[in-house]
Amino acid sequence: MKKENTATRLKLIMKERNLRQVDILEKCRPFCEKWGVKLGRNDLSQYVSGKVEPKQHKLSVLGNALNVSEAWLMGFDVPMERIDNNPEEKAPQIMCFYNHLNTHGKEVATEQVRLLTLDEKYTRNDNILLLNSDSENCTVNAAHRRTDIPESEITPEMIQADEDIMNNF
Repeated sequence: MKKENTATRLKLIMKERNLRQVDILEKCRPFCEKWGVKLGRNDLSQYVSGKVEPKQHKLSVLGNALNVSEAWLMGFDVPMERIDNNPEEKAPQIMCFYNHLNTHGKEVATEQVRLLTLDEKYTRNDNILLLNSDSENCTVNAAHRRTDIPESEITPEMIQADEDIMNNF
């Protein structure tokens, strides 16, 4: 449940860590450069004042720079500690975002993730993890990539056929 907003959380961090907005911007600089995100004084000022909520890419920069969970920074009732380093550890954070979506949002998010899995630059070479969720419980099912033919010969139709088979289970 969301109990505060980004402005409240930023002010809390600034007070606890004795930071000024300029200090936060300095901490954000390496992440902005790495990911090609522009985060300026005006942006941060509007976030701290509560006039504007940061979009996801700027929220990620702030979360990484301040070493806090993006969900916490958004004001949700989740631990402040950042879960990182291991992609599988991000599943609870992803599910937190997902569970706050309405039915249409969940459909759109699921389709976007499915589309990402069709592009080699976003997928791993070993396994694909499929998340199935019912109201509050999540289970992870492992599905291995095709090994019967070279990856370069796999067509989108083959991938769709494999997904159709997996969806019938």
